[in-house]
Amino acid sequence: MYTISELAKEFDLTTRTLRYYEELGMLKPKRTETGKRVYGKKEHAQLKIIMRGKKYGFSLVEIKEIVLLFDKDRTGIKQLEKTIDTAGQKLNKINERIKELDELKQDFEQVIKGFTETLHSLKSKQ
Repeated sequence: MYTISELAKEFDLTTRTLRYYEELGMLKPKRTETGKRVYGKKEHAQLKIIMRGKKYGFSLVEIKEIVLLFDKDRTGIKQLEKTIDTAGQKLNKINERIKELDELKQDFEQVIKGFTETLHSLKSKQ
């Protein structure tokens, strides 16, 4: 079992961030008799998923869907299917962006080449 401070320290987060994830329904810690949050192995694993999702650019909505799927399907199959689908969409967007950047790079190379040729031409006329 982990306190909110222990979990925040382990994942290098603020306690406010953990409370925010709780507000969003992504984490559901148990409470002690005095009302303190207590996190178990399940919440620890969920937080690992949240952090991995953030690292790879998933939105909090996407991460929440993935995290909550395990409660609906304890086999983990639906969670993996959703993760694969979401990651595939992200990969497609990345590939599109790489293509756009490659085209932009080629444009810059042509512009620089043209300007360099013009500069050499102007200097040779002096």
